[in-house]
Amino acid sequence: MIVAIVGPTGVGKTKMSIELAKELDAIIINCDAVQVYKELNIGSAKATIEEREGLPHYLLDIKSINEEYTVKDYQDDLRKLLNKYSDRNIIIVGGTGLYLCAGLMDYRFEEESDNNSYDSFSNEELYKLALEKDPGMDIHQNNRVRLIRFLNKKLSEKVEPKLLYPDVHFIGLTTKRDNLYNIINNRVDKMITNGLLEETKDLYEKYPDSRVLNSAIGYKELIDYLDGKITKEEAVDAIKQNSRHYAKRQYTWFNNKMNVTWFDVNYNNFNETINEVKEYLKKQN
Repeated sequence: MIVAIVGPTGVGKTKMSIELAKELDAIIINCDAVQVYKELNIGSAKATIEEREGLPHYLLDIKSINEEYTVKDYQDDLRKLLNKYSDRNIIIVGGTGLYLCAGLMDYRFEEESDNNSYDSFSNEELYKLALEKDPGMDIHQNNRVRLIRFLNKKLSEKVEPKLLYPDVHFIGLTTKRDNLYNIINNRVDKMITNGLLEETKDLYEKYPDSRVLNSAIGYKELIDYLDGKITKEEAVDAIKQNSRHYAKRQYTWFNNKMNVTWFDVNYNNFNETINEVKEYLKKQN
């Protein structure tokens, strides 16, 4: 059985994955585009070694931020793991919907083309076009080269993408919007307290040209602060705002692309939500 745990940033996917993995004796595969990178820890809300409770995690901390890692790379890596551990229960967890669809569905990549010229487009216009193509994309508006490359490279969807793996269950965690936004805001404050600014400063000094560092939410805003473009308070507010906007795009993606069964999270008694998901999965077997 393959269980894909999806939902917006901050909703509790990591905790759910750990508890289900213990219940199902499953391996866990990361599906967060930022958590792929070794150095991005605080800003990606990556589970600590202690939080992983000794459970095997894959596609986590596999690349340095000065290395390129594409959706196609993730697709290949995920499918290798699904084939290798086809006799095991597998939990895929993360909020990068495009990665999940590319890995589990019949998504085919075309060669990059430069036939479309975007010379006359402003950065803001390119950014809007990119969001129309993929609401979950996280390329910075000022990264013109990567925006154009993204617009010229596309997923082939000549037919409706279909699941390649028969026994997949999409579990979505959700909560009321106001509650989610409070969770996001509080989590950002906690990241700052835990040293996100120091982490960003250290990485920016080592890898000033890193694509992922300059585009990932939580880091790109603090880089603007370090570059003297905005104040620290403005950077923190921007992280919160961008995280909230990203959460809305995640909902759009999951609802449009996947057959998700949603569960309202009980934050006063998270075990209750865990048990609801466990009971649901038992009925699917």
